[in-house]
Order: sequence, then structure tokens, then C-alpha cells
Amino acid sequence: MNSLTGAAARRCASSAGRRAAAAASGTRSLHASSQSRALPDRHGTTIVCVRKNGRVCMMGDGMVSMGSVIVKPNAKKIRRIFPKKVGEGTKQGGGGEGGEEGGTIVGFAGATADAFTLLERLEGKLDEYPGQLDRSCVELAKGWRTDKYLRRLEASLLVADERASFEITGNGDVLESHDGVLGVGSGSPYAMAAARAQMDNPDLSAEDVAKKAMQIASEMCVYTNDNFMVESLAVKEEEGSEDGTSG
Repeated sequence: MNSLTGAAARRCASSAGRRAAAAASGTRSLHASSQSRALPDRHGTTIVCVRKNGRVCMMGDGMVSMGSVIVKPNAKKIRRIFPKKVGEGTKQGGGGEGGEEGGTIVGFAGATADAFTLLERLEGKLDEYPGQLDRSCVELAKGWRTDKYLRRLEASLLVADERASFEITGNGDVLESHDGVLGVGSGSPYAMAAARAQMDNPDLSAEDVAKKAMQIASEMCVYTNDNFMVESLAVKEEEGSEDGTSG
């Protein structure tokens, strides 16, 4: 009888131990999954946009990675787009560092196919609302947020013209910078912090600030290299504000 009682006690203790271990592992897995869900979804690249001293400059790196493998070091993640009414003669000179042809500069972080899908949608909105970048961005964000197909796209956009700069996200956000600095991608916190630290230096142009910021980001973010692509244009000053106040 004593031996049977002892065996039953050992079986109970063993089953209780297994239940406790399962509960502990379940708690750990639940905690780990909640932590992974809480991590921010950042795309592996860096794009920064700087407005300073009458210029707007957008700069990005060229790295394309697949997991831990670098598949391309010189991808072009910044585009200059024009409304359809602009003639071909104006478009031919576009792109590069010294482009002064106007248009809208767009930089993207995330899946390439998703970004180009959104870029095409943005071009359509700019054609629908010419000269109204803010409204075009809002309309794109509305469709991105509500459309059953578009809401699955994983990318972030920076958009800038001669009047304003915006960040567009899939959450329906259209953000305009308060200090002339915007950024998207995994290295954007480093680039934005470095750019903001240099904005008070009067000797640095928008291109200088963006280049220094990208250099720092490339040294800190493993998904950002130093093969930079840049687009810039002159900022158009608002001429109607004075007339509106005086009239």
C-alpha cells in the first residue's frame, strides 16, 4: 500500500511539473510574440529630405537586401516625376544632382513593387490635382488606407516639390516637417537626428546637410550603404502672402 501511494504521489508531482513547465514556456512564447509585434516595422534603407536656404534636397542609399544578403548596392530609390502636361523637352534634362527642372521628387523605402504601385497612383493624383501636392498626398493616403488592395502594400514615401515636403504612410498619415527634415527607412532616425543637428549651421547647404546625415546613417545602420543617390530643386518663395496681408 505504501509503495502504491508513493508511486501515485510521484506521478502527481511529475504531471504537476510538466504542467508548470508548459505554462512557463507558454508565457515565454506569448511574451516573445508580443515583443515581436511591438517592434516597429522599419524598411531596410534610408531616405532623407532637407529643406534649407532656398533648396530642397532628397538623398537615399542604394542598398537592396534580402534577409542578411545584399543583392544590389546601387538601386535608385529616388525619382523625379512630372505632370503629363509638361513637355518632353523639359523631362529630358531631369534627374541627377544639378537638376533645376522642377517637378516632384519622390523617395521610397520598402518593397520595390509596392513602392512603384504607389508611385503610379501618386502620378495620377498629381495629374488630377496639378500644382496641389498636399491634396494629391492626402488623396493617395485615403486610397492607401481604405482600398482593399492598396492597404496590403508595404512601403513609405517621401514627396517634395518647390513648396512643401511630406511623408506618406500606409496608416493614412500625411506628415509635413516642422523643421525642414524628413526621413523614412531603418536608418532614418540617425539621419534625421544628424540633419537636425546641422540645420543651424549657416555655412551648410541643404545638399551638405543631407550628405552628412546620410554618411552618419550609413555608418550606424547595417541596411544602409554609402552609395548615395540625390535629387534637388530650388524652393519657390511664397509671393502671395504679403499681398494677402496688405490687401
